[in-house]
Amino acid sequence: MNHSAEKPPKPSMAAIKDYFTKGDRLAAYLGFTLEEVAEGYAKASMEVQPFHLNAVNMVHGATTFALADFAFAAACNACGTVAIAINAAVTFIKAAVDGVLVAEAREVSANPRLSTYNVEVRNGDGELIATFQGLAYRKKDPIIPSTAG
Repeated sequence: MNHSAEKPPKPSMAAIKDYFTKGDRLAAYLGFTLEEVAEGYAKASMEVQPFHLNAVNMVHGATTFALADFAFAAACNACGTVAIAINAAVTFIKAAVDGVLVAEAREVSANPRLSTYNVEVRNGDGELIATFQGLAYRKKDPIIPSTAG
């Protein structure tokens, strides 16, 4: 039996959450928090700060997109292997100006190579701020590299 062809064990959701919390430097810089992660699901949040605002004092669209993308990344990589975005689209529904924003990503469909996700971004009152659709390509590489030599 060829043991080298066996799949490595899938990392725990706690390990994946820790990996994204510590490893995503842009998310850390922007003040994003990964609240929850499960296979095919992730929830991320942020407290709006003055540097998140655009020239007309609304949360910058790039910030909203980045929060949705962070939740999308955690959700699609929770399968245990590297998944990279190959397409993403956002629709801005309502302006946000302060408070908390929460992005929830949910898997819509998946196969061994492609997976699709819908993400909803809501404010602290539960109002829909934006929707995001993402398509990811699933590689065979483990999301958390093995430290075994």
